[in-house]
Amino acid sequence: MTNILLIYTGGTIGMIKNPLTGELESFNFKHIHDHVPELGRLNVHIESISFEEPIDSSEMNLGHWKNMAELVRDHYDKYDGFVILHGSDTMAFSASALSFMLQGLKKPVVFTGSQLPIGTIRTDGKENLITAIEIAGMQDEDGHPILQEVAVYFEYSLYRGNRSSKISANQFEAFQSPNYPELAKAGVQIEWQKDRLYRSSLGKLEVFTEFSNELALIRLFPGINFDVYETIFTNSQVKAIVLETYGSGNAPSDAKFQALITHFIQRGGVVLNITQCGSGAVQQGAYQTSSFFEKVGVVSGRNLTSEAAITKLMYLLGQTSTATLTQKLQESLVGEMD
Repeated sequence: MTNILLIYTGGTIGMIKNPLTGELESFNFKHIHDHVPELGRLNVHIESISFEEPIDSSEMNLGHWKNMAELVRDHYDKYDGFVILHGSDTMAFSASALSFMLQGLKKPVVFTGSQLPIGTIRTDGKENLITAIEIAGMQDEDGHPILQEVAVYFEYSLYRGNRSSKISANQFEAFQSPNYPELAKAGVQIEWQKDRLYRSSLGKLEVFTEFSNELALIRLFPGINFDVYETIFTNSQVKAIVLETYGSGNAPSDAKFQALITHFIQRGGVVLNITQCGSGAVQQGAYQTSSFFEKVGVVSGRNLTSEAAITKLMYLLGQTSTATLTQKLQESLVGEMD
């Protein structure tokens, strides 16, 4: 029997309807078997920890990520796997952040949630919870966890956490992994794609929780007024900018825009170029409109998701000197890009 720690941070999955008022409210996960008796049929021992105050995922911040990572660290030796229940809106951000915080993982950390509260009849929460726990407890023939990374499980699919994005606000299939295939599919059996699983070269768990949020995100659009964004490029608190460009990394050849980027990089700032397309990769220099980026030192984010780009920069800004930051951005640290 494997031991699984359930960490409830908040979100729709942890809500039930009060029979007296009809209002949705959080329930105590220590009584999870009362609400999901099917868990008793799994060959796992489940214990739970809940945030003192459940967090709506739109309120998620660096402190909450640190709290999650430290809970995994502090209970790492006692449990075989971890399931983090989280609101779906920012789940991909949190999963990406924890992939950088928890390096050297040899155990599963599975994020899941739901689109409907677990206390409603048509909820997707029960299946997501049951299968996430089952996945977190699965071991190979040698007794090692099959999954040894941070992942997102939602509606029959298991994705690498730092490759996932939420793509629907009203469908049960709320997540996709646009540039990396799913790690497993839950059908009659759990069908693993073992050649896609990440394995860390580190010998033990190393936890990095000092993230920096001294960065900005700019999404280009036709007719953008770069005067409006000048204060971002000139603000000394902004150390890095994630630039969401068109297609394979293209941007308008606007003189003001190019001057802002040039001066920002010259004063030590970092600009990371990612595509605003749902899938695909940046190929700087493939078109004339992106050749300027190559000349001035804009970093290609290749096929990073927005969530992974932001959290990777937060991690590097908090851990790495400016001299090596650009180099580390171009390396795949925990399987986040090709």
